[in-house]
Amino acid sequence: MPLVGLLLGHALGHLIGDAADYLAIAVLLAVGAWMIFADEDEDEKTDRMIGGNALLLIGVGISISLDELAIGFSIGLSHVSIWLAVLLIGLQAFVAAQLGLRLGNRMSKHARERAEQLAGGALIALAVLLGAEKAL
Repeated sequence: MPLVGLLLGHALGHLIGDAADYLAIAVLLAVGAWMIFADEDEDEKTDRMIGGNALLLIGVGISISLDELAIGFSIGLSHVSIWLAVLLIGLQAFVAAQLGLRLGNRMSKHARERAEQLAGGALIALAVLLGAEKAL
């Protein structure tokens, strides 16, 4: 999903020019805020997936990937090299998956929710940093 977003954002970034930087900042802010303030009950979502059909499972998979799509979209809008982004996304995904496998099962539900909120805060901080850089 980050790669799909990256390609879409890169194409749109060329179409809208300098406004792409501001759109990327807005997308990062929105996704960060959503990660901090979204009130999702993971147990309820899991119960729905188990009892659901294939179409529901596909829909849930897409909804889970929307933040990754938005991040890739923001990267693409920022005119970052696609090859560098692909390399860094792959490296990040590998490291995050390994850490997640080892730590995820040991964390409490509360700690997992706080980790997601922390990630949202990091996205907002990145948006602020990009905005400050653009202002200078």
